[in-house]
Amino acid sequence: MSRVGKQPVMLPKGVKVSMNGQVALVEGPKGKLSLNVPPAIQVGVEADKALVKRENDLKATKSLHGTIRALINNMVKGVTEGYKRELDVIGVGYKAQMKGASLLISLGFSHPVEIKVPAGLKVTVPNPNRIVAEGIDKQQVSEFVCKVRKIYPPEPYQGKGIRFVGEEVKKKLGKALAK
Repeated sequence: MSRVGKQPVMLPKGVKVSMNGQVALVEGPKGKLSLNVPPAIQVGVEADKALVKRENDLKATKSLHGTIRALINNMVKGVTEGYKRELDVIGVGYKAQMKGASLLISLGFSHPVEIKVPAGLKVTVPNPNRIVAEGIDKQQVSEFVCKVRKIYPPEPYQGKGIRFVGEEVKKKLGKALAK
């Protein structure tokens, strides 16, 4: 039995989990999320908890058991608290700003990079060197932040680039000092 899969998902007040065929629906104060559940996995709802069970002990079903439970748990957390990721833009003259429904980043390229913000995501730029992405879907927030970071990942010689807040970049010596 999966150690993660057999644990119930505790539902805080104001959160409802329901099944509509093979689709799990989670509703809470911040919004609604849905998840397609494979046919071999069942999601049952009791008073204040959701239970994830599997039909058989096939290897594929076992691997999905804990995953589906973790995804439902992330959905419950998303509709109650939400998810927030922050990025730092580091470098002389590097900056970010919002332009309508898109993020405009100047990183020393010949042109500023413009990224459309997906629906359901709130992106703010409190200062020119900080980007904050918030939303209820953990996957959507993480994918957007990784897409932004991929434009100019932090480089190891001067430390310039886009990095997560709190991320440490191990600096390398230049070839003049590496003797």
